[in-house]
Amino acid sequence: MSYPPPLYDGDSGEVSARVTRAGVAPALVYPNGNRVFYLAQGSGTQGTFGLYRWEFAGPPSGPGAHFHRTVTESFYVLEGTVTIFDGSEWVPCHAGDFAHVPAGGIHGFRNEDGPAKMLLHFAPGAPREAYFEGLAAGMGDLDGEAYDAFMREHDNHWV
Repeated sequence: MSYPPPLYDGDSGEVSARVTRAGVAPALVYPNGNRVFYLAQGSGTQGTFGLYRWEFAGPPSGPGAHFHRTVTESFYVLEGTVTIFDGSEWVPCHAGDFAHVPAGGIHGFRNEDGPAKMLLHFAPGAPREAYFEGLAAGMGDLDGEAYDAFMREHDNHWV
């Protein structure tokens, strides 16, 4: 296996690092209290990845079994218990546990045991922010074709 093609062709590097401090306010707060922090958006990573911190407030929530055609998704549990569907069964994952789901892999996640925190990583860096924001605005509560269109637009395919 070799390295991918260069993303940067300069000779001396450039000052372009970005630091996100721990105390930053969440980008989204859902009606159920869940909070989402945009740590690295695809628009700021040349489309290579997106990284988000997801904080479950406590009431059970999270998507059921689904897959994505265009992105891989990874989960790293920071605190509490996040139950992750690995395509075969729901697996309780704890702080330090990691799950990677290639494109096309059936998965889901939820908190069933109270508050929890995790990192969500998407590669490449699709515009997941619009999906998160749409859900927070109630798009997930739509019916019929409008719901299906929203999910298709954001590469969510329910099993």
